[in-house]
Amino acid sequence: MSTETAPAAESEFQRSSAVPGLELRTSAARGSCYRLHSHATCSIGLIDQGSTVLTGPPSERVRLHAGDVVVIPAGQVHACNPDASLWRYRMIHLGDGDGTGLPTDAILVLRDPGVRRAASAWADAISADAVRPAIDARLGTLLERMRTAAPVARAGHGEDHELLELLAPVLARLRDDDENPSLDELGTMVGLSHFQLIRRIRRATGLTPLAWRQNARISRAREMLREGEGIAETAHAVGFTDQSHLHRVFRAHVAASPGAYRAHGA
Repeated sequence: MSTETAPAAESEFQRSSAVPGLELRTSAARGSCYRLHSHATCSIGLIDQGSTVLTGPPSERVRLHAGDVVVIPAGQVHACNPDASLWRYRMIHLGDGDGTGLPTDAILVLRDPGVRRAASAWADAISADAVRPAIDARLGTLLERMRTAAPVARAGHGEDHELLELLAPVLARLRDDDENPSLDELGTMVGLSHFQLIRRIRRATGLTPLAWRQNARISRAREMLREGEGIAETAHAVGFTDQSHLHRVFRAHVAASPGAYRAHGA
């Protein structure tokens, strides 16, 4: 099943009023796929029903089952390919700086009842829009359980900081330049050929240059929509040609329309 298929999923987004940036996503989907993507901050997923295949970089595949908890560091590329039956999951996206104590070098799959209960209790507190001390206490319990639980699988790898430093000006232009510079032009910036640049960006990020640019722009679009920015203004600000273009790419990455994502957090 291709990871390029736009998913058909029902999703609800809830954002904590006490912890800036903390977001809970609750989704139900049947036989859908997600495009390879990464998150701007650390995320923790709970599989509530069904099973799915998690694909991590460069081609690692891990089967997830109901009851599993998945920890996805910021920037780790991944996608899920669920089985044809209904699957339900919750995904918690942490705010900037809230991932202290969580792994940063690989995706972890935990199949531990204590971890599962603690993660579910944390998600319930976010869903209830609990006060910050209650949310922080439940996160603390989760981190304590995770420290003693052995992961059943790992996927991904740590960042190549030297390579990312080399590519930093290229990635900045890919993200911010509305003129969409050519790969030859970008390669010249760092002394690489067209093909060398593609290979280096894929090695550093897990994505092709175009896929990385779209992922970065969608991350920025999510941030703007959470802040209440209009859809047309967001599309223009992040470099999409129009609302329809943003809508297509946004759904492929987020499994929700920009309008639904914005409205759920209102």
